[in-house]
Amino acid sequence: MAACLDIDSLHLALRAGRKRAARLILRGIDLHIAAGEVHALVGESGAGKSMVGRTVLGITPPGIEVVAGSVRFQGLDWLGLTAAQRRVHLGRDIALIPQDPLTALNPGHTIGTQINDVLRLHLGLDDKQATARAIELLDSVQVRSPATVVRQYPHELSGGMRQRVLIAIAFSCKPKLIIADEPTTALDVTVQREVLRLLRDLQRDEGAAVLFITHNLGLVAKLCDSVSVIHSGRIVEHGDVRSIIDTPRTPYTRSLFAATPRYDRPADTLKPIAEEVTDKLWASAHSYDQSWFAARDTASTAARRAETPHV
Repeated sequence: MAACLDIDSLHLALRAGRKRAARLILRGIDLHIAAGEVHALVGESGAGKSMVGRTVLGITPPGIEVVAGSVRFQGLDWLGLTAAQRRVHLGRDIALIPQDPLTALNPGHTIGTQINDVLRLHLGLDDKQATARAIELLDSVQVRSPATVVRQYPHELSGGMRQRVLIAIAFSCKPKLIIADEPTTALDVTVQREVLRLLRDLQRDEGAAVLFITHNLGLVAKLCDSVSVIHSGRIVEHGDVRSIIDTPRTPYTRSLFAATPRYDRPADTLKPIAEEVTDKLWASAHSYDQSWFAARDTASTAARRAETPHV
């Protein structure tokens, strides 16, 4: 399949303090998602998985910047675009399904207004056309009484209904890539299963690629084609879902599975991830940082010397 998203050796750093010393957050991330593929990025809280999605979307917090690497979307040098150029694609070609639907939707505007804004901006529809299309979209995500819902406000809907609205917005312009950042975390188990089934069905119908960011390995098995496991801002294991589940290669991935509750084995004792496993990963990350900054400083010094004219 043709590549939809290519991330090569991505390094993200936090600038802090008076001297603006850099501290790495992402360390050489390589991620390649084919058109129509659902790829999971799995890790614990703080592993850096959401920051990968934020980098693609261009919404990293202040003080955080890309210091090395590349991101290409359908062959386009994504990081080389200006913010204005990226905005043309965001919402139309790349869409986001965020984690919390209540905070993602504007409480002061109706559901219809918020869907219509996207349709008018990216598809050039007028108000009447946009409203008709909004009702169709809500119906496609199995929202009951969509003609009524377009006139309602977010607080009038349940969590599951709000998440369906966000899915409808994400798919409204038939994007090539959807970044789903833990989209079912705020939902109960029953609604979670319904939303996942809906997301998978729409993805297959539209042929969109999906970067599915999660800490839930059970969801990965049900929804995704391939998976990357991340810790301390580095990919520690990558492969198709079945091979990772059946034969995880690294101690960390095996520990993640061992720490996952099993509904079919309720009597099993949960096994927390051993400190020696994570300690080794953090020590390796620290060593990587020292080597990377040393190599960068050496290259920078050599470049300055090459530019200095000889007397």
